[in-house]
Amino acid sequence: LRMAAAGAAGQEKQLAPTLLSFFIYNPKLGPKEGEEEKKILFYHPNEVEKNEKIRNVGLCEAIVQFTRTFSPTKPAKSLHTQKNRQFFHEPEENFWMVMVVRNPIIEKHKDGKPVYEYQEEELLDKVYSSVLQQCYSMYKLFNGTFLRAMEDGGVKMLKERLEKFFHRYLQTLHLQSCDLLDVFCGISFFPLDKMTYLKIQSFINRMEESLNIVKYTAFLYNDQLIWSGLEQDDMRILYKYLTTSLFPRHMEPELAGRDSPIRAEMPGNLQHYGRFLTGPLNLNDPETKCRFPKIFVNTDDTYEELHLIVYKSLTSPFSLPDTASIPPTLEFCRKLDSIVGPQLTVLASDICEQYNINKRISGAEKEPQFKFIYFNHMNLAEKSTIHMRKTPSVSLASVHPDLMKILGDINSDFSRVDEDEEIIVKAMSDYWVVGKKSDQRELYVILNQKNVNLIEVNEEVKKLCATQFNNIFFLD
Repeated sequence: LRMAAAGAAGQEKQLAPTLLSFFIYNPKLGPKEGEEEKKILFYHPNEVEKNEKIRNVGLCEAIVQFTRTFSPTKPAKSLHTQKNRQFFHEPEENFWMVMVVRNPIIEKHKDGKPVYEYQEEELLDKVYSSVLQQCYSMYKLFNGTFLRAMEDGGVKMLKERLEKFFHRYLQTLHLQSCDLLDVFCGISFFPLDKMTYLKIQSFINRMEESLNIVKYTAFLYNDQLIWSGLEQDDMRILYKYLTTSLFPRHMEPELAGRDSPIRAEMPGNLQHYGRFLTGPLNLNDPETKCRFPKIFVNTDDTYEELHLIVYKSLTSPFSLPDTASIPPTLEFCRKLDSIVGPQLTVLASDICEQYNINKRISGAEKEPQFKFIYFNHMNLAEKSTIHMRKTPSVSLASVHPDLMKILGDINSDFSRVDEDEEIIVKAMSDYWVVGKKSDQRELYVILNQKNVNLIEVNEEVKKLCATQFNNIFFLD
């Protein structure tokens, strides 16, 4: 309907949702009148006038307090207004994060003047609440908790860390392309045969033994995870950072053919193509800097501070040893390079073979009218044929945004009940959308078939489950 109307007017323009403001405050820091500014730990955009910042933070405080009277254990998550939507999150006691997103707008022209119509029902609460929670998880991965910063150097230290991190991170939020995958924040796993998997496991064991400062290792291929020694929640956010930020940054120069060989081959060295994505650029230069980003894991119990080493061989496998608190030296990096490089190069060809086999098998069963998203809450496994995530900035969904919104609505319905259920929706034109929730697993299928009825749609979904998920038991 909307598209038809747009065509008729000819001058309609749709403006995507945008980030209006993002701030972090702690009501306990400025309890007295006249000290309200002390509550504000971070505010974007910074240019906003001081009194307006104080007013906005005060308003959020009031909303949270007011809703607490109705629901003491679950305070407000979001506030809907005509022009925007506000999302609230309390990741640590008394620390509040607020994100204000402008609703999408349809711009029309009447008598030569622009008229704006706000689309109040377009944004999905669950999607943007998840984006806000990920802002915190990502901050915590690189900086530790808010409380830790307060312990290290008081409010001043916390403000510095927030400013440094969010100044850059907020530029990477692409709110117009957020969807169901942001709710799941899952991990794409690489299916391997037992033999290759065992080879990788023994390689990791040998490496951790010979490089004794390595504490955890994760092994990826083509943005898919094969093995991880980290806790699930830490791996999930590290995986997001690697696949949406670090890897694409290094892929682009490579694809443009600017990727020069990093080392002059040493004689007698097994030919390999390993290099560090974090840390030293050139292992042969004794002056080269050996700086690795720090990350924080297990912040709830043991609070471990690690160095993140990302090492890559050929075009795909990545091995990420996280090392203990002593900074790795150039000597260590050379040792890692000489041990890991050649073995990774050999393993890569084994995995590549498996990759081609997988491609051949799935290619034979591809049915163009199917598109699906699958997610498993137990191991965070995610699979989507709807998305083509190729650039760091945009996750491109290959279906109409209205269909993505239906998926989000079905997901919200699923989260309200504990039982297994199935929802079938007839969407605009010839699309059918099916959502299945079965024991911790969720499957969303989009079918594009003309003139089919409910029974036929059901049969098609059963067929899809049989071919794509033959080893997964869906309760009917």
